[in-house]
Amino acid sequence: MSEPRDYYEVLGVARDADEATMKKAYRKLAMKYHPDRNPDNPTAEAKFKEASEAYSVLSDAEKRQTYDRFGHQGLKGMGGGQGFHSAEEIFSQFGDLFGDFFGGFGGGGRSRGPGGKRLRRGSDLQFGLKLEFLDAVHGCQKEIEVPRQGRCDTCEGSGAARGTRPETCGTCNGQGEVIQQQLFIRMRVPCPACGGRGQMIRNPCRPCNGSGRTRQTNKLTVNVPPGVKTGLQLRLSGKGDEGDVGAPAGDLFVVIEVEPHEFFRRDGDDVLCQVPISYAQACLGTKLKVPTVENEHDVEIPGGTPSGKIFTLRGQGAPRLGGRRGRGDQHVQVVVKVPEKMSSEEEELVRKLAELQNERVVEKGFLKSFWDSIT
Repeated sequence: MSEPRDYYEVLGVARDADEATMKKAYRKLAMKYHPDRNPDNPTAEAKFKEASEAYSVLSDAEKRQTYDRFGHQGLKGMGGGQGFHSAEEIFSQFGDLFGDFFGGFGGGGRSRGPGGKRLRRGSDLQFGLKLEFLDAVHGCQKEIEVPRQGRCDTCEGSGAARGTRPETCGTCNGQGEVIQQQLFIRMRVPCPACGGRGQMIRNPCRPCNGSGRTRQTNKLTVNVPPGVKTGLQLRLSGKGDEGDVGAPAGDLFVVIEVEPHEFFRRDGDDVLCQVPISYAQACLGTKLKVPTVENEHDVEIPGGTPSGKIFTLRGQGAPRLGGRRGRGDQHVQVVVKVPEKMSSEEEELVRKLAELQNERVVEKGFLKSFWDSIT
Protein backbone atom coordinates (compact mmCIF):
# COMPACT_ATOMS: atom_id res chain seq x y z
CA MET A 1 0.00 0.00 0.00
CA SER A 2 1.48 3.34 -1.06
CA GLU A 3 2.00 6.11 1.46
CA PRO A 4 -0.63 8.90 1.46
CA ARG A 5 0.15 12.20 -0.23
CA ASP A 6 1.69 15.01 1.79
CA TYR A 7 -1.11 16.59 3.82
CA TYR A 8 -0.02 20.15 3.05
CA GLU A 9 -0.04 19.29 -0.65
CA VAL A 10 -3.54 17.79 -0.33
CA LEU A 11 -4.93 21.02 1.17
CA GLY A 12 -2.81 23.21 -1.11
CA VAL A 13 -1.31 25.25 1.75
CA ALA A 14 2.21 26.15 2.84
CA ARG A 15 3.82 24.24 5.73
CA ASP A 16 3.63 27.34 7.94
CA ALA A 17 -0.07 27.99 7.19
CA ASP A 18 -2.15 29.09 10.18
CA GLU A 19 -5.37 27.48 11.34
CA ALA A 20 -7.65 29.91 9.51
CA THR A 21 -5.86 29.33 6.20
CA MET A 22 -6.10 25.55 6.54
CA LYS A 23 -9.77 25.70 7.47
CA LYS A 24 -10.54 27.89 4.46
CA ALA A 25 -8.64 25.54 2.12
CA TYR A 26 -10.38 22.50 3.55
CA ARG A 27 -13.85 24.07 3.18
CA LYS A 28 -13.14 24.83 -0.45
CA LEU A 29 -12.14 21.22 -1.18
CA ALA A 30 -15.00 19.80 0.87
CA MET A 31 -17.54 21.94 -1.01
CA LYS A 32 -16.07 20.79 -4.33
CA TYR A 33 -15.91 17.06 -3.62
CA HIS A 34 -18.76 16.60 -1.14
CA PRO A 35 -20.67 13.34 -1.93
CA ASP A 36 -24.01 15.16 -2.09
CA ARG A 37 -22.66 17.26 -4.95
CA ASN A 38 -20.98 14.30 -6.62
CA PRO A 39 -23.37 11.33 -6.31
CA ASP A 40 -21.99 7.96 -7.45
CA ASN A 41 -18.58 9.48 -8.08
CA PRO A 42 -15.94 7.36 -6.29
CA THR A 43 -13.10 9.66 -7.38
CA ALA A 44 -14.75 12.68 -5.77
CA GLU A 45 -15.50 10.72 -2.60
CA ALA A 46 -11.87 9.59 -2.39
CA LYS A 47 -10.66 13.21 -2.71
CA PHE A 48 -13.21 14.26 -0.10
CA LYS A 49 -11.91 11.68 2.38
CA GLU A 50 -8.29 12.54 1.56
CA ALA A 51 -8.90 16.23 2.32
CA SER A 52 -10.76 15.36 5.54
CA GLU A 53 -7.91 13.12 6.67
CA ALA A 54 -5.34 15.85 6.00
CA TYR A 55 -7.39 18.46 7.86
CA SER A 56 -8.01 16.16 10.85
CA VAL A 57 -4.23 15.90 11.37
CA LEU A 58 -3.13 19.46 10.57
CA SER A 59 -5.91 21.05 12.63
CA ASP A 60 -4.68 19.17 15.73
CA ALA A 61 -1.59 20.93 17.16
CA GLU A 62 -0.01 17.77 18.65
CA LYS A 63 -0.62 15.61 15.57
CA ARG A 64 0.64 18.38 13.29
CA GLN A 65 3.88 18.68 15.27
CA THR A 66 4.39 14.91 15.11
CA TYR A 67 3.64 14.86 11.37
CA ASP A 68 6.06 17.73 10.70
CA ARG A 69 8.86 15.82 12.47
CA PHE A 70 8.23 12.23 11.46
CA GLY A 71 5.75 12.23 8.57
CA HIS A 72 2.99 9.65 8.17
CA GLN A 73 4.90 6.96 10.09
CA GLY A 74 5.02 9.14 13.20
CA LEU A 75 1.21 9.29 13.38
CA LYS A 76 0.78 5.56 13.81
CA GLY A 77 -0.29 4.85 17.37
CA MET A 78 -1.56 8.43 17.90
CA GLY A 79 -4.95 7.84 16.32
CA GLY A 80 -4.00 10.18 13.48
CA GLY A 81 -3.28 9.65 9.81
CA GLN A 82 -5.55 7.50 7.65
CA GLY A 83 -8.07 7.80 10.47
CA PHE A 84 -11.20 8.08 8.30
CA HIS A 85 -12.21 5.12 6.23
CA SER A 86 -15.81 5.93 5.34
CA ALA A 87 -17.93 8.96 4.62
CA GLU A 88 -20.01 8.18 7.73
CA GLU A 89 -16.93 8.53 9.96
CA ILE A 90 -16.01 11.81 8.30
CA PHE A 91 -19.47 13.20 8.85
CA SER A 92 -19.38 12.20 12.52
CA GLN A 93 -16.00 13.88 13.00
CA PHE A 94 -16.81 17.11 11.15
CA GLY A 95 -20.60 17.14 11.49
CA ASP A 96 -20.79 20.64 12.97
CA LEU A 97 -18.41 22.07 10.37
CA PHE A 98 -20.37 20.51 7.50
CA GLY A 99 -23.65 21.63 9.01
CA ASP A 100 -22.55 25.26 8.73
CA PHE A 101 -22.14 25.22 4.98
CA PHE A 102 -23.60 21.96 3.61
CA GLY A 103 -27.11 22.48 4.95
CA GLY A 104 -28.22 24.18 1.76
CA PHE A 105 -28.05 21.06 -0.40
CA GLY A 106 -28.92 17.42 0.16
CA GLY A 107 -29.87 17.95 3.81
CA GLY A 108 -26.45 16.92 5.04
CA GLY A 109 -26.77 13.44 3.51
CA ARG A 110 -25.18 10.70 5.56
CA SER A 111 -24.82 12.80 8.73
CA ARG A 112 -28.54 12.40 9.36
CA GLY A 113 -30.72 9.61 10.65
CA PRO A 114 -34.27 8.50 9.89
CA GLY A 115 -36.60 11.42 9.30
CA GLY A 116 -33.68 13.65 8.28
CA LYS A 117 -32.73 14.69 11.83
CA ARG A 118 -29.08 15.29 12.61
CA LEU A 119 -27.48 12.62 14.78
CA ARG A 120 -25.17 13.78 17.52
CA ARG A 121 -21.97 11.87 18.07
CA GLY A 122 -21.01 11.08 21.66
CA SER A 123 -18.48 13.23 23.50
CA ASP A 124 -14.81 12.25 23.67
CA LEU A 125 -13.39 11.39 27.09
CA GLN A 126 -9.92 11.56 28.62
CA PHE A 127 -8.40 9.19 31.17
CA GLY A 128 -5.02 9.56 32.90
CA LEU A 129 -3.01 6.33 33.19
CA LYS A 130 0.07 6.13 35.43
CA LEU A 131 2.72 3.60 34.46
CA GLU A 132 5.86 2.36 36.14
CA PHE A 133 9.02 3.21 34.19
CA LEU A 134 9.78 -0.33 33.00
CA ASP A 135 6.14 -1.01 32.08
CA ALA A 136 6.28 2.02 29.79
CA VAL A 137 9.52 0.81 28.20
CA HIS A 138 8.45 -2.81 27.71
CA GLY A 139 4.75 -2.25 26.97
CA CYS A 140 1.96 -3.82 28.99
CA GLN A 141 -1.76 -4.37 29.41
CA LYS A 142 -3.68 -2.37 31.99
CA GLU A 143 -7.24 -2.77 33.23
CA ILE A 144 -9.02 0.55 33.73
CA GLU A 145 -12.48 1.66 34.81
CA VAL A 146 -13.86 4.70 32.98
CA PRO A 147 -17.01 6.61 34.02
CA ARG A 148 -19.08 7.43 30.92
CA GLN A 149 -22.54 8.22 29.66
CA GLY A 150 -23.85 4.88 28.37
CA ARG A 151 -27.11 3.94 26.68
CA CYS A 152 -30.00 3.56 29.12
CA ASP A 153 -31.04 -0.08 29.34
CA THR A 154 -34.60 0.78 30.37
CA CYS A 155 -35.55 2.85 27.30
CA GLU A 156 -32.76 1.57 25.01
CA GLY A 157 -31.63 5.12 24.40
CA SER A 158 -34.96 6.56 23.24
CA GLY A 159 -35.50 8.64 26.38
CA ALA A 160 -39.18 7.67 26.47
CA ALA A 161 -40.82 5.70 29.30
CA ARG A 162 -41.61 2.05 28.71
CA GLY A 163 -44.70 1.56 26.60
CA THR A 164 -44.36 5.00 24.99
CA ARG A 165 -42.46 6.45 22.05
CA PRO A 166 -40.94 9.83 21.27
CA GLU A 167 -43.26 11.95 19.11
CA THR A 168 -42.23 13.76 15.95
CA CYS A 169 -41.54 17.43 16.66
CA GLY A 170 -44.24 19.58 15.07
CA THR A 171 -41.97 22.61 14.74
CA CYS A 172 -39.35 20.99 12.50
CA ASN A 173 -41.42 17.97 11.34
CA GLY A 174 -38.75 15.64 12.65
CA GLN A 175 -35.89 17.28 10.77
CA GLY A 176 -34.15 18.53 13.90
CA GLU A 177 -33.49 21.85 12.13
CA VAL A 178 -35.30 24.92 10.99
CA ILE A 179 -34.30 27.47 8.36
CA GLN A 180 -33.52 31.03 9.38
CA GLN A 181 -32.95 33.82 6.89
CA GLN A 182 -30.77 36.87 7.46
CA LEU A 183 -30.79 39.29 4.55
CA PHE A 184 -29.88 37.11 1.54
CA ILE A 185 -28.47 34.21 3.56
CA ARG A 186 -30.51 31.17 4.52
CA MET A 187 -29.10 29.03 7.33
CA ARG A 188 -30.10 25.78 8.94
CA VAL A 189 -30.05 25.94 12.74
CA PRO A 190 -31.03 23.38 15.42
CA CYS A 191 -34.76 23.39 16.12
CA PRO A 192 -35.42 25.48 19.25
CA ALA A 193 -38.41 23.32 20.22
CA CYS A 194 -36.71 19.90 20.32
CA GLY A 195 -33.08 21.00 20.60
CA GLY A 196 -32.18 19.31 17.31
CA ARG A 197 -33.49 15.84 18.27
CA GLY A 198 -36.39 15.93 15.81
CA GLN A 199 -38.56 14.35 18.48
CA MET A 200 -40.46 15.38 21.59
CA ILE A 201 -40.68 13.16 24.67
CA ARG A 202 -43.99 13.52 26.51
CA ASN A 203 -43.34 10.74 29.06
CA PRO A 204 -39.62 10.66 29.87
CA CYS A 205 -37.87 7.55 31.11
CA ARG A 206 -37.27 7.87 34.86
CA PRO A 207 -33.82 6.22 35.17
CA CYS A 208 -32.30 8.57 32.58
CA ASN A 209 -34.74 11.54 32.93
CA GLY A 210 -35.44 11.39 29.21
CA SER A 211 -31.83 11.79 28.10
CA GLY A 212 -31.51 8.22 26.85
CA ARG A 213 -28.21 7.85 28.73
CA THR A 214 -27.16 6.95 32.26
CA ARG A 215 -23.89 7.23 34.17
CA GLN A 216 -22.01 3.95 33.89
CA THR A 217 -18.56 2.52 34.55
CA ASN A 218 -16.85 0.86 31.62
CA LYS A 219 -14.14 -1.73 32.33
CA LEU A 220 -11.53 -1.79 29.58
CA THR A 221 -8.19 -3.38 28.78
CA VAL A 222 -5.61 -0.92 27.44
CA ASN A 223 -2.80 -2.32 25.30
CA VAL A 224 0.17 -0.06 25.97
CA PRO A 225 2.81 -0.31 23.19
CA PRO A 226 6.51 -0.51 24.13
CA GLY A 227 8.35 2.81 24.41
CA VAL A 228 5.51 5.12 25.50
CA LYS A 229 6.37 8.22 27.49
CA THR A 230 4.62 10.92 29.49
CA GLY A 231 2.11 12.94 27.47
CA LEU A 232 1.42 10.32 24.80
CA GLN A 233 -2.28 9.72 24.08
CA LEU A 234 -3.71 6.34 23.15
CA ARG A 235 -7.01 6.53 21.29
CA LEU A 236 -9.72 3.92 21.93
CA SER A 237 -12.35 4.45 19.25
CA GLY A 238 -15.98 4.32 20.35
CA LYS A 239 -15.18 4.07 24.07
CA GLY A 240 -16.29 7.60 24.93
CA ASP A 241 -19.80 8.80 25.76
CA GLU A 242 -22.72 7.24 23.91
CA GLY A 243 -24.18 9.26 21.03
CA ASP A 244 -27.74 9.49 19.73
CA VAL A 245 -29.35 6.23 18.68
CA GLY A 246 -27.77 5.45 15.32
CA ALA A 247 -24.85 7.85 15.89
CA PRO A 248 -21.34 6.72 16.87
CA ALA A 249 -20.03 6.97 20.41
CA GLY A 250 -17.18 9.32 21.19
CA ASP A 251 -13.58 8.19 21.62
CA LEU A 252 -11.55 7.65 24.78
CA PHE A 253 -8.08 9.21 24.93
CA VAL A 254 -5.79 7.54 27.48
CA VAL A 255 -3.08 10.01 28.51
CA ILE A 256 0.14 8.36 29.68
CA GLU A 257 2.07 9.52 32.77
CA VAL A 258 5.29 7.61 33.46
CA GLU A 259 6.46 7.55 37.08
CA PRO A 260 10.15 8.25 37.79
CA HIS A 261 12.59 5.36 38.33
CA GLU A 262 15.22 5.23 41.08
CA PHE A 263 18.01 4.39 38.61
CA PHE A 264 16.92 5.11 35.02
CA ARG A 265 15.82 8.35 33.34
CA ARG A 266 14.43 8.93 29.82
CA ASP A 267 15.61 11.42 27.21
CA GLY A 268 13.48 10.74 24.17
CA ASP A 269 14.23 7.13 23.19
CA ASP A 270 17.52 7.15 25.13
CA VAL A 271 17.91 5.94 28.72
CA LEU A 272 20.28 7.65 31.16
CA CYS A 273 21.82 6.38 34.39
CA GLN A 274 24.65 7.13 36.83
CA VAL A 275 27.04 4.51 38.21
CA PRO A 276 29.42 5.21 41.15
CA ILE A 277 33.04 4.03 40.98
CA SER A 278 35.88 4.37 43.47
CA TYR A 279 38.93 6.58 43.08
CA ALA A 280 41.09 3.48 42.61
CA GLN A 281 38.79 2.16 39.87
CA ALA A 282 38.87 5.50 38.10
CA CYS A 283 42.68 5.59 38.24
CA LEU A 284 43.42 1.97 37.42
CA GLY A 285 40.41 0.92 35.37
CA THR A 286 37.79 -1.77 35.96
CA LYS A 287 34.92 -3.72 34.39
CA LEU A 288 31.38 -3.06 35.56
CA LYS A 289 28.09 -4.89 35.12
CA VAL A 290 25.57 -2.12 34.44
CA PRO A 291 21.81 -2.74 34.56
CA THR A 292 19.88 -1.92 31.37
CA VAL A 293 16.11 -1.86 30.80
CA GLU A 294 16.38 -5.44 29.50
CA ASN A 295 19.13 -7.16 31.56
CA GLU A 296 22.80 -6.30 32.31
CA HIS A 297 25.68 -5.17 30.14
CA ASP A 298 29.46 -5.18 30.68
CA VAL A 299 31.15 -1.77 30.54
CA GLU A 300 34.94 -1.44 30.35
CA ILE A 301 36.23 1.52 32.38
CA PRO A 302 39.78 2.39 31.25
CA GLY A 303 42.38 3.68 33.67
CA GLY A 304 42.44 7.46 34.07
CA THR A 305 38.68 7.88 33.60
CA PRO A 306 37.52 11.27 34.95
CA SER A 307 34.41 11.60 37.09
CA GLY A 308 31.37 12.42 34.92
CA LYS A 309 32.55 10.61 31.80
CA ILE A 310 29.70 9.06 29.78
CA PHE A 311 29.80 5.65 28.12
CA THR A 312 27.17 4.78 25.49
CA LEU A 313 25.57 1.36 25.08
CA ARG A 314 24.16 1.31 21.54
CA GLY A 315 20.65 -0.06 21.12
CA GLN A 316 20.08 -0.59 24.85
CA GLY A 317 17.51 2.20 25.29
CA ALA A 318 13.73 2.31 24.84
CA PRO A 319 11.92 0.96 21.74
CA ARG A 320 11.06 3.61 19.14
CA LEU A 321 7.40 4.46 18.62
CA GLY A 322 5.50 5.31 15.47
CA GLY A 323 6.46 2.27 13.41
CA ARG A 324 10.17 3.12 13.52
CA ARG A 325 12.50 0.20 14.01
CA GLY A 326 15.18 -0.21 16.62
CA ARG A 327 15.78 1.27 20.03
CA GLY A 328 17.48 4.27 21.56
CA ASP A 329 20.79 4.08 23.40
CA GLN A 330 21.69 3.89 27.08
CA HIS A 331 24.13 6.49 28.37
CA VAL A 332 26.09 5.49 31.49
CA GLN A 333 27.72 8.30 33.45
CA VAL A 334 30.40 7.18 35.91
CA VAL A 335 30.81 9.31 39.04
CA VAL A 336 33.82 8.94 41.36
CA LYS A 337 32.48 8.32 44.84
CA VAL A 338 34.39 9.91 47.72
CA PRO A 339 34.21 7.95 51.01
CA GLU A 340 32.31 9.76 53.74
CA LYS A 341 34.61 8.33 56.43
CA MET A 342 38.04 6.70 56.26
CA SER A 343 39.94 4.35 58.54
CA SER A 344 43.37 5.34 59.87
CA GLU A 345 45.07 3.06 57.36
CA GLU A 346 43.11 4.56 54.47
CA GLU A 347 43.96 8.07 55.64
CA GLU A 348 47.68 7.21 55.78
CA LEU A 349 47.59 5.87 52.23
CA VAL A 350 45.77 8.94 50.89
CA ARG A 351 48.25 11.24 52.69
CA LYS A 352 51.12 9.30 51.14
CA LEU A 353 49.52 9.77 47.69
CA ALA A 354 49.06 13.48 48.32
CA GLU A 355 52.69 13.73 49.35
CA LEU A 356 53.83 11.97 46.19
CA GLN A 357 51.68 14.30 44.08
CA ASN A 358 52.86 17.35 46.03
CA GLU A 359 49.31 18.34 46.99
CA ARG A 360 48.36 20.42 50.01
CA VAL A 361 45.93 18.76 52.46
CA VAL A 362 44.82 19.41 56.07
CA GLU A 363 47.15 18.37 58.88
CA LYS A 364 47.12 14.90 60.36
CA GLY A 365 44.64 14.51 63.21
CA PHE A 366 42.22 17.07 61.84
CA LEU A 367 40.08 14.49 60.07
CA LYS A 368 39.91 12.25 63.17
CA SER A 369 38.81 15.08 65.43
CA PHE A 370 36.35 16.24 62.75
CA TRP A 371 34.71 12.82 62.40
CA ASP A 372 34.53 12.43 66.17
CA SER A 373 32.76 15.76 66.48
CA ILE A 374 29.90 14.71 64.19
CA THR A 375 29.45 11.11 65.35
